[in-house]
Amino acid sequence: MIGIRMPNLTRLLNASVVTVNNLADKEYDEDEYVPYAERPETYIVPILFFLILVVGVAGNGVLVLTLLRHSNMRSIPNTYILSLALGDLLVIVTCVPFTSILYTIESWPWGLAVCKLSEWAKDISIGVSVFTLTALAAERYYAIVNPIRRHVAGLSTKPLTLLTVTLIWLLATGLAMPAVLYSHLPTMPLKNNETICVCSPFPKEFGRSYEKGMVLFKFLMYYAIPLCIISGFYLGMARHLELSTRNMPGEQQAAPHQCEQIKARKKVGKMVICFVIIFFICFLPYHVFMLWFHFYPLSNDNYNDYWHAFRIVGFCLSFLNSCVNPIALYFVSGTFRKRFNEYLCCCLPSVRQATTTRGRFPRTRGEASTFYETSFNSTFRRHTQELNSTILLSYPSEAGKPT
Repeated sequence: MIGIRMPNLTRLLNASVVTVNNLADKEYDEDEYVPYAERPETYIVPILFFLILVVGVAGNGVLVLTLLRHSNMRSIPNTYILSLALGDLLVIVTCVPFTSILYTIESWPWGLAVCKLSEWAKDISIGVSVFTLTALAAERYYAIVNPIRRHVAGLSTKPLTLLTVTLIWLLATGLAMPAVLYSHLPTMPLKNNETICVCSPFPKEFGRSYEKGMVLFKFLMYYAIPLCIISGFYLGMARHLELSTRNMPGEQQAAPHQCEQIKARKKVGKMVICFVIIFFICFLPYHVFMLWFHFYPLSNDNYNDYWHAFRIVGFCLSFLNSCVNPIALYFVSGTFRKRFNEYLCCCLPSVRQATTTRGRFPRTRGEASTFYETSFNSTFRRHTQELNSTILLSYPSEAGKPT
C-alpha cells in the first residue's frame, strides 16, 4: 500500500483488496507521499494480526484436537464444525503471517509462489466456511423439521456427512483456482525512479472487465447466495417451531426425553446461527468496499480518509473471522470450554483434584474403604454429567428415541 495524501487518487496497493492496474502508469509527487512511520495502521494492523494468529491457532487447534481425540464427540454437526476449524487454520497459517506486514512495508517481499499460495488459501478458506455453514443450516433444518424421514432417507449418516465435507473442500479448491493461475507481482513506479512490487490476483492483460466480474462473482458465490439459502432454512425452521408450539398445548405432555432432545436441537441451532452471524458480519465491510471501489466510476476521486479506514476495518474483519468461532464456542458450549481449559489452561479444579487424588494412597483399611467409595462416586458423577451434556460435541438421537 502506498500512502497518498487525500483526496489525491488512492493509496491502496494491497492487491488482496483492490486492483493496481489503473494506477500502474502513474507517478506520485513527494509531497503527496505519507511515510509509513506516520500512519496509524502501521502499528495497529500488525498487532491485531499477531493476536489473530495466536488466538486462531490456539482456539482452532484445540477444537480440532478435541474432535479428533474424543470419539463420542464425532457427531454430524461437529464434523462440519471440524471442517470450519480446518479452513480457518489453513488461512491463519498460510495467509495471516504474510499479509500482516502489508501495512508496514512498501513492497511485497515474499515472491510469486507465496503470493499465489496466500491468495489461493484465502479463497479456499472463505469457500469452505460459507459452504460449510450452508450445509450446517440444511442439516439443522432437516433435524428439526422432519428428523424421522431424515433418518429413513439416510440423510443423517456420517458417511454422507463426510462425503458432503469432501465435496465442499473440492468445490472451494476449484473455485479458488483463478487465484493460483492469475495472481502475479506487478510493479508500480514512484518518484526518483523507484518502484514497488505488489501481489495482485487481477492480471493486467485481462482488463477491468475481469476485475469486476471476479468481484461480483465472489460477492454472489461467497456471500449473497449463501446468505439467502441459509436465511430460507432458518425461516423454515422458525415457522415449523411456531406451528409446533401452537399444536402442542403444553410441553409437559411430551415425553421427558423428547423435551430434552428438542432443547438440544434448539441449542445446536442457536450455535449455528451464531457462526452464521459472525461470518456475515465479518465479511460485510469487505464486500461493500470491493463493490464500491470496482463499480463506482468515481471511486478513485472520492476515496478519502473515511473509505480508507472502512477498507482497513473490512480487511481486518475478514481475517478476524478465522479466530472468533472458537471464542464463540467457548462461551456457548460448556463441553468445549471444559476441554479447552484442560488442554490449554490445565487449571480446572476437577483436574487438580483428580491429580491430587491419584497421588495420595490410603494408609488404613477404613481410610481405604472411604477413599475408594468417594473416588468411585466422584468418577461416576463426573461421567454421568459428561453423558448428559448436549451442547456441541453431544448429539441427541434424531429418531425420537432416548439416547
